Amino acid sequence: MANGVTIVDPGATYIDVDVTIGRDTVVLPLTFLEGQTQIGSGCSIGPSTRIVDSSFGDGSEVTFAVVLGAQAGEGVRVGPFTRLRPGTVMADASYAGPFTDIKNATIGKGSKVPHLAYVGDATLGRDVNVGAGTITVNFDGFDKYRTVIGDGASIGSDTMLIAPVEVGRNANTGAGSVISEDVPSGALGIERGKQTNVRGYRKRKEAQHRRTGKS
Repeated sequence: MANGVTIVDPGATYIDVDVTIGRDTVVLPLTFLEGQTQIGSGCSIGPSTRIVDSSFGDGSEVTFAVVLGAQAGEGVRVGPFTRLRPGTVMADASYAGPFTDIKNATIGKGSKVPHLAYVGDATLGRDVNVGAGTITVNFDGFDKYRTVIGDGASIGSDTMLIAPVEVGRNANTGAGSVISEDVPSGALGIERGKQTNVRGYRKRKEAQHRRTGKS
């Protein structure tokens, strides 16, 4: 604190002896900083955050998160309700949002995993956007496999990426797709069953219910 770190509530903050924190960083209550953790200058850490053996560069923000054995650059945002597991590397200005779980993955500069996603055993290039509900399917019951996503790619919401698989630079995947083959650079990978609209369905179901009392 004498060196310019603000600890909002020292009685509700836990900082291990080997932790280092840069000037002008604010540590909010119910934060646990453990092991060889390093926090840069001008960061905001907490509330309700646990960081173990991890590092964050200057100007980063971590809130309501669990971070274990991860390395992050400058201007990285994590949380709320996010878990970074060992082997995670987040480049400058990258983002891991609410209800996201990242493990043994590299998230490139400016890339975003905004919400409701699992990214494991993967490499994301620069400026990648990962839609909500995306999963890298990395385990076949025996071995782990890697997913590679190129610079500028956009992954549609609810995409399943069946590793090993590669999505090229500036490629897209359609929402709700199961991607089991490589998507070339600049292409759209889409896999969906054809939608069928059954007209009059509601009226028939209501009439059936009136006749039988059953749906």
